[in-house]
Amino acid sequence: MSQLPGNTVPDDTVPDDTVPDDTGACDVVGGDAVQGDGTADGAPAEGAPVDASPILGNVPGSYALGVFRERHPALIQRVREALPYTPDRHGALDRLLGEVVRDVMEPLDPSAHDHAAWAEWGRDKIGRRWVDVPFLWAESYFYRKLLAATGYFEDGPWRGVDPFGPFKQAESESAAADAELAALDEVAALPPGERAAGLLLGSLWGNRADLSFAITLTGEHERVARLVVDDSALLWSLLRDRAPGKVVLVADNAGRELLADLAFADHLLAEGLAGEVVLHVKVYPYFVSDATPADVVACLRRLAAAPGEAGKAGGRLWQAMASGRLSLRAHPFSCAPLPYRDMPDDLRADFASASVTLMKGDLNYRRLIGDAVWAEGTSFAEVTRYFPGAVVALRTLKSDALAGVPEPTRIALDASGNPWRTTGTHALIQARP
Repeated sequence: MSQLPGNTVPDDTVPDDTVPDDTGACDVVGGDAVQGDGTADGAPAEGAPVDASPILGNVPGSYALGVFRERHPALIQRVREALPYTPDRHGALDRLLGEVVRDVMEPLDPSAHDHAAWAEWGRDKIGRRWVDVPFLWAESYFYRKLLAATGYFEDGPWRGVDPFGPFKQAESESAAADAELAALDEVAALPPGERAAGLLLGSLWGNRADLSFAITLTGEHERVARLVVDDSALLWSLLRDRAPGKVVLVADNAGRELLADLAFADHLLAEGLAGEVVLHVKVYPYFVSDATPADVVACLRRLAAAPGEAGKAGGRLWQAMASGRLSLRAHPFSCAPLPYRDMPDDLRADFASASVTLMKGDLNYRRLIGDAVWAEGTSFAEVTRYFPGAVVALRTLKSDALAGVPEPTRIALDASGNPWRTTGTHALIQARP
């Protein structure tokens, strides 16, 4: 059985930079441990397809290798410069950088509150090269080590301070965010069908604002191309062809993407397509820009203070939080290095109770289908058949994990010579009822 750490949210936090313990509408699921129903060594759950190999970072020229060799060292430097860290934190960041450069994963300090859980998850991984263990696991462990280096969980002045907070704030307050909020005025004037499609696509393409991806992005990769899979008609039928129920939206990034997600959630509530929206976010800072409860609060305040339609949406969402029609969940599994097939029973029950679950972004997609190289012809329905209910993935492509792309589309894109799977220039909407 997999074990998750309990409520890891620090209790002496500063509201703007941290994950609050108790925000009223925010249900931070905790406890001493949460049992999963999968396995920590990546063995597939019963009924899951097995014809896939986990993505590793030891393939020359691969996207995953670039993450370990380029992105992680660059991110350590950016984090170091973003906040006025004290000498002990600079020393810890130096040690983490050395660990990354030497390419050897060291264990967490035994005093870490979740040392036992990570030791169990990493019993056949810690001590090996970063690039020789499954990519999803190693990336997750890097971000846990980065929080350790910045003192996020330790007693002291940096406890609970989001090391990525300055990046998120700058992105939320950017001119691009202003323009996107102002564009809601134009969207509101569209015919109903076009308005709905515009808000859906805004939420989908908002994922291109992923801050960790932007660290090594160049202008050549900024071009937006068409969807490689478009199951939007099935998505709308799941929402419209039944009584309004609970829609679970598993968020990805804070900032501009979360603003777009909230605008879409407002549309679902205002148009009677959802009786309730439950927004799942990370329990603590993760993968640079991933949204936490504090980020949701910041974005709601940003919306509510905006002029025009954005401000109206912010006001409605503020009231929806007060009435319980919009609520937050921050489950410890959100930051586990495991695929969703290994989710614990309480999270499985939450997804099962939803009319539909919307999975946003690349990381959630990797966890949903398994961070693996699937055989050509493997369908999205096949790799998600374990999931307890209808599920829709809204994702811009930023890593190699992929299933269910039609063969003619894949062949044509491969023939172009462009790295379409990892550059964020392509996107997909995949649904399984």
